[in-house]
Amino acid sequence: MTFDLNQAIKLLEKTPAILIALCDDLPEPLIRSNEGPGTWSPFDVIGHLIHGEKTDWIPRTKIILEHGESRPFDPFDREAMFVSSEGKSVQALLQEFDHLRRQNLTDLQMLKLAFGDLARTGTHPALGKVTLEQHLASWVVHDLDHINQIFRTIAKHQRENVGPWKPYLSILTERS
Repeated sequence: MTFDLNQAIKLLEKTPAILIALCDDLPEPLIRSNEGPGTWSPFDVIGHLIHGEKTDWIPRTKIILEHGESRPFDPFDREAMFVSSEGKSVQALLQEFDHLRRQNLTDLQMLKLAFGDLARTGTHPALGKVTLEQHLASWVVHDLDHINQIFRTIAKHQRENVGPWKPYLSILTERS
């Protein structure tokens, strides 16, 4: 399938509303639970997405456009949210994410990217040479991956309650 920037933007626009609808009034045990050691709660995921909005997607897009491969991306701290989200409510995080995403999508549209721009390259600190298209497509899939993670984490609260249906509910067995 060919990458479609307008379709990507439409998907990226939906993420805040999905997270607000799902997480805004969840009980604390659901918003703070995870899938076990080394995994993240829905609260952590939202904080992680905020950090990405601030330091990853648009800043790296601009690095590709302004510097190409001559200036590598700044490293991304995947766990910065453990400090930056401390003391905040999930509602505050959702509001901040919504605001940052709207601003970033406005900034992306203001770049007026042409088809040829998507082939421009940058240097990822771990992955090496990447195209702008790959970077922007990863933004979309990153959102979807974390939305799935939140749904999976919440679903696992019902694991023991579903009885004999468990083998038919793949969301309960993923990343067990």
